[in-house]
Amino acid sequence: MPVITLPNGAQKEFDHPVSVADVALSIGAGLAKAALAGKIGEQLVDTSYLISEDAALSIITEKDADGLEVIRHSCAHLLAMAVQDIFPTAQVTIGPVIEDGFFYDFAFERPFTMDDLARIEVRMEELAAKDFTVTRTVMSRPDAIRLFEEKGEKYKVEIIASIPGEEDLSFYSQGDFIDLCRGPHVPSTGKIKAFKLTKVAGAYWRGDSNNAMLQRIYGTCWANKKDLQAYLTRLEEAAKRDHRKIGKQLNLFHVQDEAPGMVFWHPNGWTMYQVLEQYMRKIQQANGYKEIKTPQVVDISLWERSGHAANYADNMFTTHSENRHYAVKPMNCPCHVQVFNQGLKSYRDLPLRLAEFGSCHRNEPSGSLHGIMRVRGFTQDDAHIFCTREQIGSEVADFIALTLKVYKDFGFDDVQMKLSTRPAKRVGDDALWDMAEKALADALDAAGLKWELQPGEGAFYGPKIEFSLKDCLGRVWQCGTIQCDFNMPVRLDASYVAEDNSRHAPVMLHRAILGSFERFIGILIEHYAGLLPPWLAPVQAVVMNITDHQAPATAQFVDKLRDMGFRVEGDLRNEKIGFKIRERTLERIPYLLVVGDREVEQNTVAVRTREGKDLGSMSLEAFADLLRGDIARRGRSSVEN
Repeated sequence: MPVITLPNGAQKEFDHPVSVADVALSIGAGLAKAALAGKIGEQLVDTSYLISEDAALSIITEKDADGLEVIRHSCAHLLAMAVQDIFPTAQVTIGPVIEDGFFYDFAFERPFTMDDLARIEVRMEELAAKDFTVTRTVMSRPDAIRLFEEKGEKYKVEIIASIPGEEDLSFYSQGDFIDLCRGPHVPSTGKIKAFKLTKVAGAYWRGDSNNAMLQRIYGTCWANKKDLQAYLTRLEEAAKRDHRKIGKQLNLFHVQDEAPGMVFWHPNGWTMYQVLEQYMRKIQQANGYKEIKTPQVVDISLWERSGHAANYADNMFTTHSENRHYAVKPMNCPCHVQVFNQGLKSYRDLPLRLAEFGSCHRNEPSGSLHGIMRVRGFTQDDAHIFCTREQIGSEVADFIALTLKVYKDFGFDDVQMKLSTRPAKRVGDDALWDMAEKALADALDAAGLKWELQPGEGAFYGPKIEFSLKDCLGRVWQCGTIQCDFNMPVRLDASYVAEDNSRHAPVMLHRAILGSFERFIGILIEHYAGLLPPWLAPVQAVVMNITDHQAPATAQFVDKLRDMGFRVEGDLRNEKIGFKIRERTLERIPYLLVVGDREVEQNTVAVRTREGKDLGSMSLEAFADLLRGDIARRGRSSVEN
């Protein structure tokens, strides 16, 4: 007689094994109708799952995050069912849930088109409306292979044959469609109410470029039409903010096939890059960091000693010269240890904070490259803090406070923090991992901050805190990190003399705030839709004459503002002033200064913002004070809202 304990602490006793659906019905007909799955402990199960022993049970509905994932998983199966209904020769492979949706890979004799996606989506709606019961069955491996061989599903046969173990496998069917799956799934297709197919792309079978190219159909799925429409609206807004599109419009950068994953910075983009670098340099200097520069190409032996060659080789660019094997550095940490190792260090020298705007290269898969967000060549605002074990807490706490201040300067107030602990593949003793993980957790707790645990997501050499930013569209970007490393200093023979004259390996804290300049600039472009606050804008103001008569005075105004340290351009073209204003507004320049005969006579400029707000005439000194105030505030201009 199982006793079921509900989340509110109430208990229900049954005199026979009972399904999740029956438990929901015993609570109320409304809950039974809304039930999508159950959760016993941490295990998600179907509503048909029979409970024969005492258990703690939660009924999962569309209001739960787990419920939304179940709906999306089932929608992937609905997609596969519709594709095979319209295109019987299409073979199914895999169809996982991803962020905000799902995808499914198919083998088909031709690429799917957007017209095909429209047909498939209509068929999905028809199949969902039929409200097919979704049924779980169990089959032996030989029976499953035989079934899918008869269906001509060679990819599914390969998947089934490759699953380790001898136990029977679970399958889910709806109507005539059946697929290998662990589940759980919704009770019936009618529970899938709001979805949209978004795009189709190529994908290699098992992610290997030596294998056949498959067709990957992406979709999104939500609990209701309202949430779906809100998501599609966010997608439309995100498309308008695409950093690649705005980067081209504002002449910031470009990428090209001759240098895949590398950025060609244009003057405007490089100006923005330099603003970030100079800002971070001042921040680091004010917080006790000493800037260094280390080589780009280093003998592979250093990477072998650090552990990177064994754990990161596939992502490293290598080269040979004069019978020596070199690697282009994918990260800066081993080189920073070499700087630390020059000269004997005492406990009085610690903490030693070494910073570098380090240029790194990683052999990212070509299919993952994305504008300047995912590149092969990038620069980190990287630093490493060498400290004693007793100093870990204060150093991490100081870094957390500094990181949040920097993010606020860039307009990000919503910051999520996650603690990632030891992965299965790692170096170092568990006792050191215990100490490192506790030190980071204690620092987060001491700061009074909310944080989330991510078991198994740490680096191979140590646990880490990740800092993620939420932008104006609600998207989350992982940027900063601090990682506690007891291992690399030992591997690379770093040591300091303690107060009792004994030798100890320092603790090494790997830390970055922006992450990479390239990616962070991409995030800023999309967050602000190119309307960068004046302190970040490549051009802060443009001075325009109305006629040639004001050209000399306009040029003088430009020179004076530049002498004051502002990034200003002049527009002396023989064009109508309305045309100039429209064109410069499209370039998203914060301030547009117009000079006519009256301004020349009064030694003033007529000031307007890129949003079209007329601020009237003012002296150059008054405008300079206005712009200085904007720059000091870091965030958006005070006159933009």
